[in-house]
Amino acid sequence: MRNGFRRMAISWTAGLTMSVLAMAVMLTGCAKEASVEVTTALETSAAAEATEPDIIIRSDPETTKEDTGSLPDYYLPEERTEEGGMIRSYLTGQMVEAARGNRRPAAVMMSNDKEARPQYGMNRAGVVYEAPVEGGMNRYMALIEDYDGLERIGSVRSCRTYYTYFAREFDAIYVHYGQSTFAKPYLKNVDNINGLDAIGGLAFYRTKDKKSPHNAYTSGDRITASIEKLGYTQSYDPSYQGHYLFARDGREASLEQRPGVMDAGTVKTGYMMNQAYFVYDPSDGLYHRYQYGGIHQGDEGPVAVKNVIFQYCQTGHYATTDYLDINVHTTECGYFMTDGKAIPINWEKDGEFGATRYYDTNHDEVVLNQGKTWVCIIPTRDFAKSEIMGNEDTQ
Repeated sequence: MRNGFRRMAISWTAGLTMSVLAMAVMLTGCAKEASVEVTTALETSAAAEATEPDIIIRSDPETTKEDTGSLPDYYLPEERTEEGGMIRSYLTGQMVEAARGNRRPAAVMMSNDKEARPQYGMNRAGVVYEAPVEGGMNRYMALIEDYDGLERIGSVRSCRTYYTYFAREFDAIYVHYGQSTFAKPYLKNVDNINGLDAIGGLAFYRTKDKKSPHNAYTSGDRITASIEKLGYTQSYDPSYQGHYLFARDGREASLEQRPGVMDAGTVKTGYMMNQAYFVYDPSDGLYHRYQYGGIHQGDEGPVAVKNVIFQYCQTGHYATTDYLDINVHTTECGYFMTDGKAIPINWEKDGEFGATRYYDTNHDEVVLNQGKTWVCIIPTRDFAKSEIMGNEDTQ
């Protein structure tokens, strides 16, 4: 499933300006006509040219044991066991209450229209997918395992085809209010709670503080009741082994000496309407999210994550409509950011409904740091609009 990897060629062109080196990074096989503008410190250039050292990467367990006689620096799927009522979360890699960690997450579609803000429940999400829909607007899918006690989640919006695949990758229960015509056939592939079905009256409610369609919400209790009513199991499928590799406790997944490493103090998505970007704060080790010219606020405070992934995808349109058809199966390129650093990656989907895996330029699977992750799905045609800026050039 992980063959056919396309390595990325990286070409660097440098020009010295004060103490900052501007570099253009070209990833072949992603957007041949485009490049991502990268601004980073001079020291980063030297690091990028250095010999590749051993770092936290994925290799075959047999090889690791033979070479080192010890476990790798990331957790293996078979190590996931309950300890003292706690278990490691599939979403964040952190220890959580077993009742929560063994329960399938809710994958809630959320609006990002200005009128819909703030997104309720966003701060509880372990993983968030952001992808464009029609009209230049983006929409979120927030994967939440900690939804108990939440009285307001959303606002909840409609399904698009590609989001059904994202939800399926996490064995999640997909929560949405309606769907596009083109997405409807794909809903049979994922357990879902749909506001336009008979379950809608139980699963959702409308508020008076916002106008339709931005006033449809769900809650933790409503999600639980809907799952029971529809007869879905709340336990993960026995064959499910998680989506990401996470660093072990006490071992940071450092990118410092990875091939192609660059400073990533500010990373700009290139999204047209909300102008979203992330700024790394070394004081807490998190990427804080900004959009619409200010801090991205959830109902419980500013939105911040440990890991950021740019996943470039080929896109088209259905027939003569504005509805996007985003290809989430054909291998393309991207970037992985954590702890103020970035590396170029390629992604591959493990079968039609399997997890998307992320690899460095050596085809070693990327290891995430424990914590929340934000995945930006970006059309390859907008590749050149993304920007990675060095730590000295952040706001």
